[in-house]
Amino acid sequence: MALLKKINQILLLLLVLTVCAILYNKVHQMPSALKNETVDLESPEELEEEIPVVICAAAGRMGATIAAISSIYSNTEANVLFYIVGLKTTIPHIRKWIENSKLKEIKFKVVEFNPMVLKGKIRQDASRPELLQPLNFVRFYLPLLIQKHEKVIYLDDDIIVQGDIQELYDTKLAPGHAAAFSDDCDLPSTHEMVRSVGMQNTYMGFLDYRKQAIRDLGISPSTCSFNPGVIVANMTEWKHQRITKQLEKWMQRNVEENLYSSTLGGGVATSPMLIVFHGKYSAINPMWHIRHLGWSPDTRYSEHFLQEAKLLHWNGRYKPWDYPSVHTDLWENWFIPDPSGKFKLTRPDS
Repeated sequence: MALLKKINQILLLLLVLTVCAILYNKVHQMPSALKNETVDLESPEELEEEIPVVICAAAGRMGATIAAISSIYSNTEANVLFYIVGLKTTIPHIRKWIENSKLKEIKFKVVEFNPMVLKGKIRQDASRPELLQPLNFVRFYLPLLIQKHEKVIYLDDDIIVQGDIQELYDTKLAPGHAAAFSDDCDLPSTHEMVRSVGMQNTYMGFLDYRKQAIRDLGISPSTCSFNPGVIVANMTEWKHQRITKQLEKWMQRNVEENLYSSTLGGGVATSPMLIVFHGKYSAINPMWHIRHLGWSPDTRYSEHFLQEAKLLHWNGRYKPWDYPSVHTDLWENWFIPDPSGKFKLTRPDS
């Protein structure tokens, strides 16, 4: 009996020691666990999906880039990362402009574009030489410039954004589609503008249907065109379909056969995209690309319509930083003066 009592006492002691050991470990491991938890936790901004926005900074029109970035940054709470693409000579200017203005808080990377990739691929055309500038072809090379993102937004510099860029980023791309664009026939409100200034909104306005190579495509000349000034792109599909190689092929063919350079649309960058993406792209909400604001200094949209728009695009010759142009007040709201004084707005009284 005494032996049994002694065994029970020993077992009880072992049980107490076991419980104490467990409690000790829990107490002393708690700070470590909390510490690891703190390290693993990220700020809400870091947990948000990053939205990459690609925009060019060209010499002579950097104020456009600044206004576009300013409008995007001011109208969203999203985690935007700007990829600002420029030539070697322009990069220092745009960097200083950002770092010495209220845009210094934005997240951005400056990417240098090497124009040598275009050698032998651009046919000289005197009708609109500004369309031959190297940065006009950056959109062809998105996967080479932006490598860590699955989905990317590309924007021309002559735009302002009035909506939340998250909405544009959330554009759904159908399976097998490498990009989404806005059709030039998608919004009845813009049809009057198109007619009044004689713009083309079909393939006939961009491709030379007198050429056999164009007719062989089997695309009706009355097919509605699209505008590649606003693109939502899927980088995986883009690379899988070798979109860049396809675009380069048509650029080289144009050099040899003059398939589109001298046509009415003047779409030196648009035309190869119309060929490569024909029937294989998704649609962007029309209100996310209200365009043609730069086609005429005399034709205007209604103010109510423009207030409803999410993105405005001054495609055409008449830019809002120059004179004459229309709806310049909407653009100038987002413009930030150049701290170096190099870029100046052109106004009637300047």
